[in-house]
Amino acid sequence: MSIISYSIFRYLGTGQSLASLHFSFLIGKSTASVIIRETCVAIWNALHAAVMGQPQKEQWQEMADVFMQTCQFPNCAGAIDGKHIRIKKPVRTGSQFYNYKKYFSFVLFAMCDANYSFRYIDVGSYGSRSDSAVFAHSEFGKLLHDKALDLPENTALPGTTSPAMPFVFVADEAFALGENLMRPYSSRGLSLARRVFNYRLTRARRVVECAFGILANKWRFLHTPIHLKLETAISAVKAACVLHNFVRARDGFNFEDSLTHSLHSHRPSVVRGHRQGAAVREQFTAYFMSPHGALPWQLDSLCRHMGPYHGS
Repeated sequence: MSIISYSIFRYLGTGQSLASLHFSFLIGKSTASVIIRETCVAIWNALHAAVMGQPQKEQWQEMADVFMQTCQFPNCAGAIDGKHIRIKKPVRTGSQFYNYKKYFSFVLFAMCDANYSFRYIDVGSYGSRSDSAVFAHSEFGKLLHDKALDLPENTALPGTTSPAMPFVFVADEAFALGENLMRPYSSRGLSLARRVFNYRLTRARRVVECAFGILANKWRFLHTPIHLKLETAISAVKAACVLHNFVRARDGFNFEDSLTHSLHSHRPSVVRGHRQGAAVREQFTAYFMSPHGALPWQLDSLCRHMGPYHGS
């Protein structure tokens, strides 16, 4: 491995400062920054199409099958979320990158499959933006809104013959409810059926949290503020994401790697859904309480995770 390759992977893997790279490899700090930027761009260009290409209809179906096998959430094509990447204040940006946690950041928005691989990312939005705004302005959000993702045709849930249900993505309460986007019910005054839906959705949505955990623990420069120019920092995060997928495909997954990470979630914002999305969510809610969709242990697990139910 050349000194250039070793220095870039040492930076991504340890988060060493440019000054540390300067003393370790006897290269100037500005030279180290240029090496990081150019190498990360090359990694992204070389791996992006191979490990993070846009899925086609058959691949969406395979992804949904894995979600059903591992998370018991039918017709689920992926889980989405956004995370803050801590950075130094970019020059001449005012408070655009200053987030509600009172530090500077940009957003890594991601859609993951049930194998903890990133299938789509959007990197670099202002840290002051909400998840829903980042999603709405992302290429993925626009494709989903325009129904241009080539998702499989609507199909009945397992064990049923009707109604035909759309394929959906699962998210937290920061995102707006939609026909193809499921979020939890508000936590106030929930019926047992709605509490079960929230629990089942959370089990599926946690894969994106685990993916962020694996990413940060493998590429530890994400554990500290990134002291690089904004464009270079964005390139480094994009390179880490495709390397994450590459390593996942090669080495598999160890659950313990995902238990902790230093990437911060967005603050939930109040966003409204629409009527069609509400109808789809109600269908899932009813299914999860039906003989075909209920899990034998879901009520016991619900009590352990969310407390006993005291409603009527």
